[in-house]
Amino acid sequence: MNETMVTVVGNVATTPVYRELPSGPVARFRLAVTARYFDAVKNTWNDGHTNFFTVWAKRTLGANVQGSLTVGEPVIVQGRLRVRDEERGGQHWTSADIDAQAIGHDLSRGTAAFRRVLKGEASLTEAGAARERPEPERTAAAAG
Repeated sequence: MNETMVTVVGNVATTPVYRELPSGPVARFRLAVTARYFDAVKNTWNDGHTNFFTVWAKRTLGANVQGSLTVGEPVIVQGRLRVRDEERGGQHWTSADIDAQAIGHDLSRGTAAFRRVLKGEASLTEAGAARERPEPERTAAAAG
């Protein structure tokens, strides 16, 4: 069995779309991957071509994507590359998808706080919403 495994570093380009299917939860989002190169003559870094991938995350990974990722965040995705050719409306389309095995924030560009999710706990969408809410302030009396 030959498969093309890839690891790509990029930014979340679209809001993850989450669906509960009969086969289990699935999330998908677009990932923008822009090559950067150093121009020694100008002594500057420049952006090259941007590739877009559709990332598919299934089961627990898909549910965790829903509660963890937002547009613009830098991520690292590892998974199987699937190149699809199809005809739509008389036109030929080629797309590159990644069936993700692992997704994580790129910690070289920021920080993240990991939360372990146990089965049977509150929904992950609530966890994602909690991430957006500020922590309640603690008073001296509450700190005890």
